[in-house]
Amino acid sequence: MSMYETSDLRQRVERYEAALDELRAAHQDMKNILHERVLYERWQLIGADLGFSVGDASLGGQADLAGLNHQIPQMAESWSS
Repeated sequence: MSMYETSDLRQRVERYEAALDELRAAHQDMKNILHERVLYERWQLIGADLGFSVGDASLGGQADLAGLNHQIPQMAESWSS
C-alpha cells in the first residue's frame, strides 16, 4: 500500500466517521421529536380520560387543583392530612 493510498484511505475513514456522527445526531433528534410528540399525545389522552380538556390548561393551576380535588376526594384528603 503506497503513501497515497494510505492518505486516501484515512480521508475516507474520516469522512465515514463524520457522516456516521451526523447520522447518529439526526437519529437522536428524530427520536427526541417522536418521543415528545408521542408523550404529548399520550398526556392529552390521559388528561381527557380524567376529564380535562386542552382549554383547562389556560385556567391555571388552581382550576386544575380544584378539578382534581373534586374528581378524586380520597387524594384531596390524603394531601390535606
